[in-house]
Order: sequence, then structure tokens, then C-alpha cells
Amino acid sequence: MTPRDVVITGIGLVTALGEGPEAHWDALSAGTAPVVDNETYAPWPVHPLPPLTLDRQIPKKGDQRQMEPWQRLGTYAAGLAIDDANARGLVEDMHLIVAAGGGERDLALDEQVNAELADANNGARLNELLATGLRPTLFLAQLSNLLAGNISIVHGVTGSSRTFMGEESAAADALRIAHARLAEGRGGIALVGGAMTAQRWDLLLLYRGEDGLWQGPHRPLSQRGQPGMVLGGMAGFLVLETEEHARTRGARILARLDAVASNATRRAAPGEAATSARALLPRVAPQGVDAVISGATGAPGAWEEEEAFLREVAAPVRRPASLIGHGVEGAFPTHVALAALALHRGGFYAPMDPADPAMDPEDAPARVLVTGFGQWRGEALATLSRAES
Repeated sequence: MTPRDVVITGIGLVTALGEGPEAHWDALSAGTAPVVDNETYAPWPVHPLPPLTLDRQIPKKGDQRQMEPWQRLGTYAAGLAIDDANARGLVEDMHLIVAAGGGERDLALDEQVNAELADANNGARLNELLATGLRPTLFLAQLSNLLAGNISIVHGVTGSSRTFMGEESAAADALRIAHARLAEGRGGIALVGGAMTAQRWDLLLLYRGEDGLWQGPHRPLSQRGQPGMVLGGMAGFLVLETEEHARTRGARILARLDAVASNATRRAAPGEAATSARALLPRVAPQGVDAVISGATGAPGAWEEEEAFLREVAAPVRRPASLIGHGVEGAFPTHVALAALALHRGGFYAPMDPADPAMDPEDAPARVLVTGFGQWRGEALATLSRAES
């Protein structure tokens, strides 16, 4: 059976630069400066989320209260995507595929455990603290599939539902499987995406391990002498449809999602990640590409691998992490959304990093490659092309 063409008809986007496609196109086309908080979580800078009027997408206060911040963010962005696709009447048939992390920790309990056990390895006391401190409601708030559940409840999305957990690879596989299901004819429309909030001490302490984070005032990726990530809160959601489904209902098509591929090498030796990406490239871009949206995180090791791979692609690169940070589960769908937006608008973005080459504004790309090199593991590529009118 001939695979069906898959297109993007809706974008839900929230980063430090604002919310929605228009805000991001205006900011990134004009060469905006990054929005950074260097003080609150010093010595680690973060790209904070913008204020959101949650009532616009999550009208019930009770729903808002029972969600953790990352769940509210993802549910909000999912609603933006549905509205952008003018697909409120199609939510009952919409498949839902979500990438999510493990939720937020109880920092007060973490601090109590650390304080009491700092000088003694007392397993009995640890068990007592966990048994009395971890409330069932708190535990349930950590389940990653609650993001999909809240999207279903708030927005009425009642098709099949899947949740992927596993940092950057989760987001790449969510998009890959959504694309494959539609291309194979197992549905006509799907909602796919991911979200992460960066303003969290627990995440910063987690990624601080092995010098994973950049310390000190913010610098662009290419100007960090010692590589390191700057996390950024973000959510990216996409409404995907088969082209036939979209055209039958008269939907506006933003771009074609031509192919998505992912892999996860062990990275036991230098060069393995770059080799993995090279193997994926012919599968997603046999005809080459005109521009690249790079998912470079800035993490030590991963940064060098992706830079080596990008030099071989030989196309102008934009590195969003210099402006909006790294959003882990939210990064890959956010970058795909940015690629689709550029193709729809018939232009490309101003340099986002000093290493990004200038482009003639009239030289609009027709095919864009999106890369994802997970900060620890997970190589992914996607290609998008301009939609025919």
C-alpha cells in the first residue's frame, strides 16, 4: 500500500519568547535577544516561561489546581494546537501521542531526607520518611501519562492515547509513531507533542551531574568555552493529518512532514552518535535539504557530535537553544513546529547563535531538516517540506 502523505495543520507553541506561532515568527525573524533568568537559580541560568492566561485553554479552576505546572503547560499548548488547526470538532477522532517527563518532586521532603541522612546511612529512617512523607496524591502527580489524561479530559480528545517517557528520545519517537500511524492509514488526524518546565530546582540538580549544565551568566551555545546546557521551559504540540483528510475538510496546510527517524546508540566511544545520525540521513532526506533547525543541547560530548554531523550536511543552520534553551521532552516537537512555521511563512529565521550563517531573506528554504541529539542518548532527524497550495 502506498504511504499516505502527512501534513501539519496546527501548531501549539510556548517558549520563553511567548506563545503561539505569530509571536515566535515575529521574534525569531527579527533576531530577538534571549529571555533569560540568571539570578533565581544561580549559578545556573534558565529560560523562563511567559505568563499564561490558563483560563483560555483550561477553563475549570479545579482542573488547573490538580495539575502540576508541566501538566498545565502541556495541556495549554495542546489546546493552542487544536485551535490553530480549527479542529475542535474533530477531537473525538483525534489520536493523542505525548512525550512527558516524570513530574515534579516534593522538594521539602527531599530536603528533609538529605538533612537527616547527611551524616548517617540509616535505611530504616529513610523508609520511614518515605512512607510517611510521600502522599498518594503526590505520587499520582508524577505519572507521565497524566499529561495525556488531562489533555483528554480538558479538550475532549478521545482517540487512542499513548505516552512516551525517556527524555529527548520520547519526543522523537512520539512524533515518529504519530507520523507512521497516519502514513499507514491507521487514522486521519493526530495530536502529538511534549512539554517541560525548567524553573525547577530538582531538574537543575539532576542535570548538573557530570557538568551537564552551563554555569554563570548566559552565553550562546557556540560561545560556551566549556559545553553545558541551559534549560528552557517549553511546550510544542502539532496537529498532524493525512493530506487527504486535511484537504477534504478544507484545512490550512502549514507544511508537509515528510519523514521522521530515530535511533539510540550506546555512545560508548566518540563518534557513535554522529555515525548514527549519518545513517538516518538518507532515510529522511535523500534529496538533500535547504536549511537546518538544530536540536543541539550544549551538553558535553553531544555538542561535539552534532557539530561534526552538521558540518557534513552543508546547509545553513539555526540553533534555537541559544535563544530558548533546551526543553528536553518539549524540544524536538518545538523545533519541528518552528520548521513548519518557516515553511508556511515562506522565509527563514535570523541567526540565533553567532555560529549561524546569515541568509538572504528572499532565499526561503523549500525543505528543512530538524535534528535532535539527546544530551545523553537518542539521535533523531525529521524533514519537512513546503506544502503545495
